[in-house]
Amino acid sequence: MRNTIVFLLICVALVCGQISPGQRQAILDYQLTLPRANQLITAMEAMTKYVVSLPDFQNRIRKSMTMTPAERLAQIENDPKAMAIVKQNGLTARDYLVGVPTLRMALLAAQGGPLAASVIASPANVAFVREHLVELKMKMNAAEGIPSRK
Repeated sequence: MRNTIVFLLICVALVCGQISPGQRQAILDYQLTLPRANQLITAMEAMTKYVVSLPDFQNRIRKSMTMTPAERLAQIENDPKAMAIVKQNGLTARDYLVGVPTLRMALLAAQGGPLAASVIASPANVAFVREHLVELKMKMNAAEGIPSRK
């Protein structure tokens, strides 16, 4: 349940336009590959578990939604546990902060629906996700604690 709450808060922030022109361009420039997507999903799952384990996780999430990209980057870089998570997955803090929203929005765009038109995703990333949609959706759902339907 907590994973779903975190996911929804992040999606709301992204879709509601709290993205600067620089963030928008970083998302459009970020190139997804299957190995990179797998790294991002694994890191996202570990990061979510870490953040929700903190006693003040709701305040942290609320605060991070108002931070600038530089402040979010500094927050991760100054948190030894968060940095350990991104490093264990072969990522930098910047890779994580740009890659996770890139993957989420490419997934939303590839699946269509009411949110698809309002997300930021490069055509190449949407095409990549469409090619691997079943696999990526299954992994994202598992990482977010959403049971798979059979």
